[in-house]
Amino acid sequence: MLGAIRDFAHGFLGRGEATITVPSFDGALKPNQAQEQAETLFECTAPEDLATDGSNVYLADGNNLARIEGNVATTIRDFGKPVTAICCLPGGGLAVALDGREIHVYADPEAKEPRSTFAGASMRSINALAPAGPDALFATDGSSTRSVEEWAWDLMEGGRSGRALRLDLKSNEIATVAQGLRYAFGICAMGDSALVSESWWHRLVAVSPNGKRKDILTHLPVYPSRLTPASDGGWWLTAFTARTQLVEFVLREPAYRKRMMAEIDPEYWIVPRLNSGGSFKEPMQGAHLKTMGVVKPWAPPRSYGLVIRLDASGQPVFSLHSRVDGTNHGIVSAIECGGWLYMIAKGPGRVLRLAIKGLEEEYTA
Repeated sequence: MLGAIRDFAHGFLGRGEATITVPSFDGALKPNQAQEQAETLFECTAPEDLATDGSNVYLADGNNLARIEGNVATTIRDFGKPVTAICCLPGGGLAVALDGREIHVYADPEAKEPRSTFAGASMRSINALAPAGPDALFATDGSSTRSVEEWAWDLMEGGRSGRALRLDLKSNEIATVAQGLRYAFGICAMGDSALVSESWWHRLVAVSPNGKRKDILTHLPVYPSRLTPASDGGWWLTAFTARTQLVEFVLREPAYRKRMMAEIDPEYWIVPRLNSGGSFKEPMQGAHLKTMGVVKPWAPPRSYGLVIRLDASGQPVFSLHSRVDGTNHGIVSAIECGGWLYMIAKGPGRVLRLAIKGLEEEYTA
């Protein structure tokens, strides 16, 4: 009863969940153009995720698993289904999520047959994998109602069916670490806990083995996604796009949102995107984006590119941006190997690389 009264008051006064304000990019998130200065290794059809064993970098591209060798990607195998997440395991193993519905674990990246297979447990949208010790694996299942590619539908429908899972590689048992998440998209080990990205809540949350949750980073101006460890402690956190007041407003107008979803091509919905600027039909145009035909870097972003360096406590140290006037948008994966930060800009379909040395000194606010 009290919760219903609180929700009504927030809706009437525009507070709490009903507010449409968006935090600014400030402090460690101060905008720059670091992503635009990154080296483009190559372009590919459908890049999705990256993984490393410390020596090699692997790429999930459509149905394929490839190894990045210099400025080319050498295909290792074709799975026949979209690869939605990959990660390297201790001892040389590789875990691969296929079509968001099953996970195969291989003894090594070139092994023909999996040593473990996980399916069922209502898995629908597996979008991130991470080691959980020597004999276990973490996974995030973004939504139980929508596939990996239908994340915009989940956002517009107010989805809160995401889960964090723990897979035992010895017993092949699947345990639910957390459920009821508003689009889980990214996970890694943080001591004994699991650090999880909850995209639609714009936060990182630590989930302990007993299920207790603790907010680590909240009120982000972006939708956080995958996490990978940094070599000297902490993590690299990607954000696949940024929040805007326009989208926040639409999320709080159910009648408009339902009509938009029923009557308009999804390509032109008022939702975040992995790329933008390619059509005159897009909902965000005009003088609020351009002056004298030039896109303003501070304009409201329909798409954006961002990687955040987190310290060991999960707090931002510095960030790497591709702003509204940039092109390397939709950063869905970032991984460190050999002194380089490899990134996927899914919007333009690029694999990028930045030298890590000097980044903190240059971009720390």
